[in-house]
Amino acid sequence: MDRRLFEENIDSAKRIVIKIGSAVLTNKQGLEKGLIFDLCKQIALLMKKGRQVVIVSSGAVAAGITKMPEKASGKSIPEKQALAAIGQGLLMQVYEEAFSKYGFEVAQVLLTRDGLVPRRRYVNAKNTIKTLMEWTVVPVINENDTVATEELQFTDNDALSVLVVNLAEADLLVCLSDIDGLYEKDPRIHRDAKKIEVVSQIDGAILSMAGDSPGRAGRGGMGSKLRAAKMVTSFGVPMVIAGGKQPRVIEQLFNGKGDCTLFLPTKKKRIFGRKPWIAYALEKKGTIRIDDGAVTALLERGKSLLPAGVVGVSGEFQEGDCIVCVDRFGNEVALGLSNYSSSDLKKISGCHSSQICSMIGKDGAKAEVIHRDNMVTLE
Repeated sequence: MDRRLFEENIDSAKRIVIKIGSAVLTNKQGLEKGLIFDLCKQIALLMKKGRQVVIVSSGAVAAGITKMPEKASGKSIPEKQALAAIGQGLLMQVYEEAFSKYGFEVAQVLLTRDGLVPRRRYVNAKNTIKTLMEWTVVPVINENDTVATEELQFTDNDALSVLVVNLAEADLLVCLSDIDGLYEKDPRIHRDAKKIEVVSQIDGAILSMAGDSPGRAGRGGMGSKLRAAKMVTSFGVPMVIAGGKQPRVIEQLFNGKGDCTLFLPTKKKRIFGRKPWIAYALEKKGTIRIDDGAVTALLERGKSLLPAGVVGVSGEFQEGDCIVCVDRFGNEVALGLSNYSSSDLKKISGCHSSQICSMIGKDGAKAEVIHRDNMVTLE
């Protein structure tokens, strides 16, 4: 990797989120305790050098299987939630044992998507994580699988890690996976597959390199990691995918010798505050298609979205819901809080702002479909 890119995006990071996937933490028998201890040793060495680390950890279900192997065949949501409840304590016990060797305490933080939708709860979670880091305690974060229903789950812990980057106001996201980076094609199938060391923009060509297969032991696959990378880099934060089972993977990465893929931030200035909450925490309720003029206004001129630029509405949503804006090719270009329900937006799509009140029969209607203060651009 180019030395300058390493120094600017990895070596300079003072606050790091490390996401450790199920395929890294587990084997066929359950938790791979020795590997977890080794990773924690490497993380502890980073912290002793003054860096702050937040861990997003999978593995609760696998830990439950470790304790109750006869239930390993359970596939239903209640069975998986029960295994997560059984295993969560064991998972944290392993982290506690590992970090205690180096003088660090750990704290368990369980999150659900719906629990972070209210802005107040989101800020509370952010303040808790900030306090733990100030105390040099290692936050170990996971989705609260025991209570999260399927429709309220994060799609996987890759999506959760993106949210945690903002909660922790981190400088770098490191995803430790069973694959040591992004390849042009699946290296598990094609032996001649070539790894891409640096990605400057996640476009259609990059997204096409990810298959739809999930990871060996979890819900996420390369596709979910690329979606996470597209989001986190759009807020000015770099991301790395590295092989979690590689010897001394974290130590090598921060010595500039890591065998990985680095995703460069697409924005030079880091974005904080309300907009990442909109992008990371809120469920996307619907999609609107906008014309080329609106795309230019949003991406190049920083304007609000007006009804004149809307050419299509799909999904059912209410005023205040988060919706996604796509261009005529279906590419996501922005998301934000809608000032209109889907039914009202269908009535005013393509019309001038001065016509809104007469079209929907309401006085005092807002001129913008999405105000720029409540919008996040993705390009």
